[in-house]
Amino acid sequence: MATNEPLQLNLGSLRSAMSLTLHTHHASRIWHGRAAAEGRPGIVGLNGYIAQMNKMRRGSEQDDPYSDWWMLRIEDKLDHTKVTLQSLREQVDQALASVPPALSLGENLNVQPVKLPLFVNAQLGFAAVYLLADYDDIARKLILAHHTALIDRITLERWLNEGAHSLRSLFSLAQQYRYSGCTRDDFASKNAAARAALEKYGELPQDVLEGTRRSKFAPPIVRRGLQQRGDGPAEASLPGDETTTAESPEAAAGEDEPA
Repeated sequence: MATNEPLQLNLGSLRSAMSLTLHTHHASRIWHGRAAAEGRPGIVGLNGYIAQMNKMRRGSEQDDPYSDWWMLRIEDKLDHTKVTLQSLREQVDQALASVPPALSLGENLNVQPVKLPLFVNAQLGFAAVYLLADYDDIARKLILAHHTALIDRITLERWLNEGAHSLRSLFSLAQQYRYSGCTRDDFASKNAAARAALEKYGELPQDVLEGTRRSKFAPPIVRRGLQQRGDGPAEASLPGDETTTAESPEAAAGEDEPA
């Protein structure tokens, strides 16, 4: 006998294994960054940037207007970085176009590339992964152009450094992000948490504060009911905050040169 009871499906979350393959030590160093040492500041890498983007996304999801403002700033910085890398690609492609028609140049791929696992929960994190992959490809072409006497060593180093600087500038900006612990409701009620956030993080553009301007990758806002905030200052940590990038194996040391 047929029943009209609804079918209950216990579906879990979708998962996809992702990895990034890099062929140059230049790109690998940008992934890893550099730990702080005596007399030498640390440099945040792509994995650190991704962790910040995951935090930023969670903050935006919790209706933190400062997280939304930071997402807009990162989105703008990503666009500028993309333009810089595109300019470098056009220059190296122009140099490689000088190869005589009788000469055929194949791709210079690393015989033992490094494969890095990716755990990314934010679209702005993926956007930077694509830029690093683009830089790795540009670096390979630059090394090939230098190896085949199409550009000199000074030009090689200048263009490599220009691309690396643009990516590190992006990562450095993201490292400044902090979760305010406030929501737009706090600002609407002008409570102590909102006042503390304003004093610590500064004024916000009105359209961002109202939620009418958000990043194109901003997540839907999840409202978990009214929280009793009292008159305490804004918290600077996210609930459930954890590192979401896996530590990748170090790439072998050595110079990037085509065979």
